[in-house]
Amino acid sequence: MGVTRRGPLPAGGAAAYDVVVVGAGVVGSAIARALARHPLRVALVDAADDVGDGTSKANTAILHTGFDAVPGTLEARLVREGHRLLDAYARETGIPVEPLGALLVAWDEQQRAALPRLAHKAERNGHRTTRLLSAPELALREPHLGAGALAALEVPGESVICPWTTTLAYATQAVRSGVDLHLNCRVEEVRPGDPYHRLVTRRGVLGARHLVNACGLHADGFDALLGRADFTVTPRRGQLVVFDKFARDLVRHILLPVPGPLGKGVLVSPTVYGNVMLGPTAEDLDDKTATGTTAEGLAGLREQGGRILPALLDEEVTAVYAGLRAATGQEDYRIAAHPALRYVTVGGIRSTGLTASLAIADHVLGLLADCGLDPGPERPLAPVRMPNLGEGFPRPYRDAGLIARDAEFGAIVCHCERVTRGEIRAAFTSTIPPAGPDGLRRRTRARGGRCQGHFCGAELRALSEEYGEGTR
Repeated sequence: MGVTRRGPLPAGGAAAYDVVVVGAGVVGSAIARALARHPLRVALVDAADDVGDGTSKANTAILHTGFDAVPGTLEARLVREGHRLLDAYARETGIPVEPLGALLVAWDEQQRAALPRLAHKAERNGHRTTRLLSAPELALREPHLGAGALAALEVPGESVICPWTTTLAYATQAVRSGVDLHLNCRVEEVRPGDPYHRLVTRRGVLGARHLVNACGLHADGFDALLGRADFTVTPRRGQLVVFDKFARDLVRHILLPVPGPLGKGVLVSPTVYGNVMLGPTAEDLDDKTATGTTAEGLAGLREQGGRILPALLDEEVTAVYAGLRAATGQEDYRIAAHPALRYVTVGGIRSTGLTASLAIADHVLGLLADCGLDPGPERPLAPVRMPNLGEGFPRPYRDAGLIARDAEFGAIVCHCERVTRGEIRAAFTSTIPPAGPDGLRRRTRARGGRCQGHFCGAELRALSEEYGEGTR
């Protein structure tokens, strides 16, 4: 069956699954991929028309070491394990990762006094390579840093990664290994039953022996469909500013603030796409759809960015965006098994969820076993190799051998991001093709540059029609 986006769902036995995972973000897709290792009938469903269309598409894109997690928590363990697993998986599948290291910068005496405690916290989390830097050492490492930086804690191993490719890699490998992906498929009602729960969606009814809630911001709402009320998700908005590629030489590391009560605070970081990112804000809201930016939020970011890296404010802004994180009032994940319901909730997955995703998936498989799932023997997954979106690795437009074999990879369509016709074609003919312009941007970077599609938009629309946009 593969991928469906429209029309009625299959009926009868074809709609009966051993496990249904609800939520095709980075965590849900990782769980579906892990289940695909076993001879099970698995479905991955999402209300959106693409994978990774919620929290997973708008984050700080950092592969965390977990140095500053609360020691002893489930999050600390899964981030540490997930960092190792995702680092290896990225090398295997072509997900771009750049190990830049991080500098936790202290700007006042209170923050400087906190650095040794943070180093001790990192050691308790198994990260023993941190080092305190004096102000002169810090100035040598980051010559464009603003005046007044007193010291820093160096954190080797922190990296930047492509979050779009990560989610897509998991989902692609899951589908190629037998998982059915149903998009535009919001679950509106769950009727618990034995042997199958009945999931009533806008496109029909699915049966699930076992059920996984990976709904992100809506995990509490989905819990309520099964009579659970264990936590409430508060959407925490993070606004970010993306600066043009000419800003990239201004910063060499991920520049982190000393953490505050609402999170890790405002950072300045390179991206794998060659830009520089400033943010995020941390604003607790009531509206789970409030992904718009605000003049006040962006002005606050510019004020803080001007202190951290003054020259950054002289650079052009390529884009601004906002993402919503799932805060639950607890400094840990809300992952729990409900054996009587044959149900696992994966909630409260905040900014570290990208890093921890593969470890979360393994943990959830264990919880499903506690709920009575017999997964059967392991089998190899279908191989995947993702197209490279990172500037630190060879891009198609510079690959003479590839262009000699297929001239379409030498025909640039998006000149800001140097995306070729060959890449556009490959995206639309891939296992999970894009359903629209945003999905195409997450697969190729087209329309993600300084002109935001003004130059290439017409040709991209024509290519979308040529290759059959969202037909699967």
